[in-house]
Amino acid sequence: MPTFALNFYSPVVADQLRTGRKTATIRLGDKSAKYRKGMIVTVLVGARYGQREKVFDAVIDKVDVKTIGELSPREIEHDNPEIRRVDEFTEWLGRLYNRLVTEDDTVTVIRFSQIVGTMF
Repeated sequence: MPTFALNFYSPVVADQLRTGRKTATIRLGDKSAKYRKGMIVTVLVGARYGQREKVFDAVIDKVDVKTIGELSPREIEHDNPEIRRVDEFTEWLGRLYNRLVTEDDTVTVIRFSQIVGTMF
């Protein structure tokens, strides 16, 4: 049973996760101590401090720490299929975190794959 989770707060994300359009999350700051390649996590969607829905269990495939300015269009698209440009992503991330975000901010790119079938 997974003990770590990737939490998403927007209901729009749930559909992106279920259809396989979202296969990464880009989190502000260095999260490499918390999330590591090979970890099993539960992917959840729901309001902060409220009920959450389990979408699926996943394995973390890759964890990279870099600045927003170093993100590739493909990395951005894996996080948000509607965005590909760094400037759009910076603006979107700023709204999400409710603070000014620049291309110099450090982010952690967490790539994950859904686990299908029975694990144990």
